[in-house]
Amino acid sequence: MSRQRGGGIEAATLALREAVDALKFAAPVTHVYNPLDYAWAGQREYLRRFGAATGRVVMLGMNPGPFGMVQTGVPFGEVGMVRDWMGIEVPIGKPAVENPKRPVLGFACTRGEVSGQRLWGWARDRYGSADAFFERFFVLNYCPLVFMEAGGRNRTPDKLPADERAQLYAACDQGLLAAVDALQPSAMIGIGRFAYDCIRRVVGEARFPVLNAPHPSPASPVANRGWAPLMDAVVAQLP
Repeated sequence: MSRQRGGGIEAATLALREAVDALKFAAPVTHVYNPLDYAWAGQREYLRRFGAATGRVVMLGMNPGPFGMVQTGVPFGEVGMVRDWMGIEVPIGKPAVENPKRPVLGFACTRGEVSGQRLWGWARDRYGSADAFFERFFVLNYCPLVFMEAGGRNRTPDKLPADERAQLYAACDQGLLAAVDALQPSAMIGIGRFAYDCIRRVVGEARFPVLNAPHPSPASPVANRGWAPLMDAVVAQLP
């Protein structure tokens, strides 16, 4: 593991923020949140504390969850895990247009993010401190945006219309390539099939091993039967 040179992961993240901010989305999507804007303080603290090293295993998620990164600016960023385990607690702003069904409360949010509880809980239980975990791993999302319908229903990036999806993927593909160039991973793990397929499509499998872990979402029956042992099995395959 070594330290980054040049702009590093923070510069890559800022470039991705600018690229996706230029995109437009139509109904049934009525609200688009970009935590890299209003929650930049959380993301910046995460990057500066844990993002500077290269040569680690990079885990990639799909996009933010409503009670995770939407609230804290940290990938899979369930409030309790970010505050109490990572030691990050910063002021979080508001989206320019907020959906009243999905308010951003920042670190005052009391709703739990199951995916974040499972992923970071596994990291805490296996590695102890956040510093020990991030010595070996780093976690990113492929897409930084959250798409909501008027009633607050989440719409994942793969469910967008083809033309919107193509523009979004073009920006996020470049963001992923820039992140890989900055972080120089020793391996990557796609958290869920979507992220795994993105890594294989954008980066390929020639540069380093690419593995797939089940998503820790409560919508996954496999994850609900016990996600941590499944993640252990994937990590055991790393070189």
